[in-house]
Amino acid sequence: MDFKYAMAMELDDPGFHHSVLADFRDRLAEGDRADRLLDLALARLKEAGLVHERTTQRTDSTHVLAAVRDLTRLELITEAVRAALVEVAGTSPHLLDELVDEDWGRRYGRPVRLGKNPTKPKTRILATGNDAVRLLEHLYRHGADRTSGPRIQALRQIMLQNYYRDAAGHLRWRTAEKEDGPGLPPSSRAVVSPYDTSARYARHGHIISWTGFSAHLTETCAPDGANVITDVATTAATTHDSQVLPGIHTRLRRRGLLPAEHLVDAGYTSLPHLEQATREHQVTVSGPLRSNPTRQHRWDEGFARDDFHIDYDRQQVTCPQGQVSQGWHGPYPTSSPTAAPLIVARFTKSQCQPCPARTQCTASRESTRTVGFGPRELRDLQLRVRTEQQTPEWKTRYAVRSGVEGTVNEFAHIRHATLPLPRTGKSPHPARLR
Repeated sequence: MDFKYAMAMELDDPGFHHSVLADFRDRLAEGDRADRLLDLALARLKEAGLVHERTTQRTDSTHVLAAVRDLTRLELITEAVRAALVEVAGTSPHLLDELVDEDWGRRYGRPVRLGKNPTKPKTRILATGNDAVRLLEHLYRHGADRTSGPRIQALRQIMLQNYYRDAAGHLRWRTAEKEDGPGLPPSSRAVVSPYDTSARYARHGHIISWTGFSAHLTETCAPDGANVITDVATTAATTHDSQVLPGIHTRLRRRGLLPAEHLVDAGYTSLPHLEQATREHQVTVSGPLRSNPTRQHRWDEGFARDDFHIDYDRQQVTCPQGQVSQGWHGPYPTSSPTAAPLIVARFTKSQCQPCPARTQCTASRESTRTVGFGPRELRDLQLRVRTEQQTPEWKTRYAVRSGVEGTVNEFAHIRHATLPLPRTGKSPHPARLR
């Protein structure tokens, strides 16, 4: 019925069978078709005066569950061998005649169900790994690797991520302890299913975990206009929210719909991206900044970083007791793509140990105090934003952001959420949203 209204069809029109929607979704998910459709809709809405540039917009994200089963690592490698065998059997069944026997049929004849505590796990791990190696070497000898499909490629990748060769050339199972081998790949690169190699396992805190992707929705929220979704982005589940922000602004600029103020939650607010949004797009990103991480600030006792005076011109830091730092190093790039470069100022033992207020600075008698902070422009931005966020005016403006959660909920649950999702990271199977 909704499609009849959308296409201005008569109510008694016979329409089409519901199964056609699956084909429609597959076509829409190809390339950038979904983005082009959204661009067209927004252009029409802009012409009609229902959406404007330089208003207020808000963004939030939700989980996208990949249409795959959660697997243990042993189940993953076993299912990967099975998927590869099924693929070869469908394209070149003669290649399996001299390889597959009755034992292989028992191990890979049906979807694997081993659970977290299988019997003889070490034996299974070694046997399955050797079977995978035999299969890949067999296909290579017969030249089938040149035309191998996605399941064979997935098996190769899964093998590399879960096994390695020791100095003697023996196949070994990777573990998290790097002392026992090369270790495991990070979750941002670890394949979790042979049927969807783009899905990733992610965990937020100690409660939320899922396998799949993340969907980011942006909508207008001006008080004198309609709420219109202006951008939808799908990313890997392991992609930090703040890394999505530059792409959102780039697409909104292309559509001529950049906001004046962009309301986001704490997951999107990193100092480098706040500064980039202001510099490149003249967009003010409003959202809670991460609090001061120092122990003194967390416990609300002693001298925190903000109690030190930073002189960028002289490259010196003065502590609350009047001591001037003897070292200025950096800025150093950080391992996190969302963190600002770090400058480190150091105080010497001769300065810290005799100090009567030393216990308010550092807990160890042998320790000296170091102070870490960002470059001048990012430090000034941080102080200005934190001060502004304490004002009633800012809190009133920011309260509007919570309305996007209702839009996300509707997006995730309408029609049991079998809707096409634009941008990268799409599952080849219909995704289920939570």
